[in-house]
Amino acid sequence: MKGVLEGEESVTLDLLKEKMADFAKERDWERFHSPRNLLLALVGEVGELSEIFQWKGEVARGLPDWKEEEKVHLGEELSDVLLYLVRLSDICGVDLGKAALRKVQLNALKYPAKTNNKCLSNGSDQSS
Repeated sequence: MKGVLEGEESVTLDLLKEKMADFAKERDWERFHSPRNLLLALVGEVGELSEIFQWKGEVARGLPDWKEEEKVHLGEELSDVLLYLVRLSDICGVDLGKAALRKVQLNALKYPAKTNNKCLSNGSDQSS
């Protein structure tokens, strides 16, 4: 498996998909990568990500009060979530990039920009 050094190559969802497929194949793990198993692994990783924030209360953007090792740990857990999501989408035959762009477009229709400030001021949920 060819390495990716920072600045050497652009990171795309397709590149991550290829790297994850190669990683699984090289270890003969493809047989374990069913949608169910990958989803459960993803949920476990989201739990590990949640633990990082569990007792911190609200944190400022950019995490200015965090130690460098905490930020590195956060990056590792975020990466685990992303990699399982990419692998799950690949196994399910979903083009994650296209699906995400479609979802942004649907959200733009559902939450037009002109009403955005009104919704935020009254506490309406903006996530989908």
